[in-house]
Amino acid sequence: KRCLHSSYFIHPQPTAHQPTMPRQATKADPQKQLMIKVKACQRLIKEAAYYEKETKENEEQLQKMKDEQKDPYDIKKFEEVLGESQMMIPESIGRRDKALDDLRDFVSVLEKDEAENNDLMTCEWMVEAKKLAPSEKKRADEGEDVAITAVDGLAEGEAF
Repeated sequence: KRCLHSSYFIHPQPTAHQPTMPRQATKADPQKQLMIKVKACQRLIKEAAYYEKETKENEEQLQKMKDEQKDPYDIKKFEEVLGESQMMIPESIGRRDKALDDLRDFVSVLEKDEAENNDLMTCEWMVEAKKLAPSEKKRADEGEDVAITAVDGLAEGEAF
């Protein structure tokens, strides 16, 4: 019979670290990066909408519980659930807006650096990216931003 005690096993001697060849710096596929950013934005848009919907439904449910004079403990616990949903709204909106700004910036860079790449400029992810995060110029043209009114020539108290 063989003994399986650890001292009977032959352990290979550690070898000196053999240097590996450094990897060549490769340019990441812009279409793949664009797809990842678009999908992240889509997910975060859905998440923010979900929290807003959930909060509205929870507010209605809480009001119903109060109207039906349910157990005060249950009402208190449900108010805590509602509070957690309400806290998530600003966080999810912030993440969504940051991702959309990141996508908008990435598209802007691609439009400058990869303008000659027709496959990239017309791919489904570029079309979707422009729908989700239109450029600042396009947003201003569509009137989404607040118009700035010059008030330099007005006297104090004068209406514009």
